Amino acid sequence: MPPDMPPDMPPDMPPKTSPKNAQIFKAFWTGLKPQAGLFFLTLFLFAAAGAIAVTVPIFYKSFFDLVASATDRELAAGQLIKIISIIGVIHLGQWVFYRTGMFVFNFVESQTISNLKRNAFNALMFHSHGFFADNFTGSFVQKIGRFARAFERMYDMAAFQILPLIIIVVGSVVVTFTLAPVISLIILLWVFFFFAFNLFYSRKIQKYRIASSTADSKTGAVLADSIGNHASVVNFTGHSFEIENFRIVTDDQAKKTKKSWDMGEISTMLQTLLLFIVEFVVFYFAIKFWQNGSITIGTFVLIQVYIIGVGNQLWGISRIIRTFYESIADSREMVEIINMPHEIIDVPNAKDLEIQNALIELRDVSFKYGAVNKEVLGGVNLSISPGEKVALIGPSGAGKTTITRLILRLHNTSEGNVYIDGQDINQVTQNSLRKNISLVPQDPVLFHRSLKENIRYGKRNATDEEVERAAKLAHCHEFIDVLPNKYETLVGERGVKLSGGERQRIAIARAILKDAPILILDEATSSLDSHSEVLIQEALDTLMRGRTTIVIAHRLSTIRKMDRIIVMENGRVREEGTHEALVKDENSLYKKLWDLQVSGFIVQ
Repeated sequence: MPPDMPPDMPPDMPPKTSPKNAQIFKAFWTGLKPQAGLFFLTLFLFAAAGAIAVTVPIFYKSFFDLVASATDRELAAGQLIKIISIIGVIHLGQWVFYRTGMFVFNFVESQTISNLKRNAFNALMFHSHGFFADNFTGSFVQKIGRFARAFERMYDMAAFQILPLIIIVVGSVVVTFTLAPVISLIILLWVFFFFAFNLFYSRKIQKYRIASSTADSKTGAVLADSIGNHASVVNFTGHSFEIENFRIVTDDQAKKTKKSWDMGEISTMLQTLLLFIVEFVVFYFAIKFWQNGSITIGTFVLIQVYIIGVGNQLWGISRIIRTFYESIADSREMVEIINMPHEIIDVPNAKDLEIQNALIELRDVSFKYGAVNKEVLGGVNLSISPGEKVALIGPSGAGKTTITRLILRLHNTSEGNVYIDGQDINQVTQNSLRKNISLVPQDPVLFHRSLKENIRYGKRNATDEEVERAAKLAHCHEFIDVLPNKYETLVGERGVKLSGGERQRIAIARAILKDAPILILDEATSSLDSHSEVLIQEALDTLMRGRTTIVIAHRLSTIRKMDRIIVMENGRVREEGTHEALVKDENSLYKKLWDLQVSGFIVQ
């Protein structure tokens, strides 16, 4: 049976305004600027090496003119040795300049690539929770890599293609002008026409290169998405589905890449023909000038060397222009992200949040999600007293998790404000806000690092003893202690080597270690079996003591221990009160939800 046809994969968010070339070069310069002095030194050394090399054919002209006209070979031999000695010294000078430039070049390029990756990473990491929710995270790795490689290609091109091309063209035109102005003019026109043709043609095929680059991003995103969800693929027998889906995107990439390459090959074909024509024309005129005695045999050699040199450099013009546009295309997506304003930012002169009592207030808070403008919360007013333990319950999509994200300021409210101890969280620094809140999510994602590092992430300067104490309180120590490497055990990407319950206990240990005055538990015991829940409940009770606590939960054992229960429905507070009060109200939504849950324990 053929596999189901996969749906169209959601692309990354389309750019609102595509970065201009000047913005891309500005992003490159930001990484290069710390090495600006060495960068210009590199260009000087390479330029000096190229300029020295341009003088060599002049001495070869003298060499072959002497060979052709010498009558006294004994005398001529000494003069020839003198000429080749001068050529040897010139080559030695060129070697010194060029090799010194290479060492400086290697340092500048490697350091700049490192800077660019850091700049891209820094800009990316400060984007909002909503930004990451709307994009394939796997594609960001490719975008950062392509951005850095684009600079590498640009810098290599400038040093090894553009600069030598300028030097040999200028040198060839100047030298041949003193010997045969017509040939100098032919070379100049050749270079101009060659460059103009490549520039025009490359602009014409730019759309094919951009399409190829976009297809590559999509392939990487689909690959990361499928591999990252391998467990779901296995559990839902999605192998054929994913294989067919990946075939579609890779075939699309192959088609667009081939079109881009074919257009480039047409350019190369036409350039080769032009090179043959120009070489014929130049030597046709050279023969005429030799015939009437205007030039010598040495001039023939000089012209041939310059034609070959200029031809070799011009041969790379198509690659230069193609590399330029490919680098621009490869950089565009990352530069767009770098230039994109961060959705959640600190206001100027934002102060640190100062916690005295940990009173949380939501005043007329509304929230609409993304471009769809879907209302998730509408006019919510809520006050959570210092040290109070509050449960948020309600149907899926009622807005429970959104409230906790607004308190953490992972999103900005659409209307209204959130206050902690009377301080508007929009007016305080994000770091100080989140340092005072511990979160235990429903599905904790761990770093591919050791267990110790994952727990210590709650307090990065914690001692090993503090880490172990938190682990014992969260009942992690029992399963960690039997592992071969104990706390140094690597947990695998996203914590895949641990069970769901073990990951959740690690997250609880991290929260215990953080010791923040505000605690948010988002279904923190949902992945625990009954035995583990009993073990962890004592730790949670200890953790919640004296802290303002918000719990999103459905388990009976958790809900009944709360000081107050807030029932959400359709983004609004439907009702609130203690378990005892709410369950007595026959018309309450809470009683209906409670009865549905309790009925699951009744044996039919």
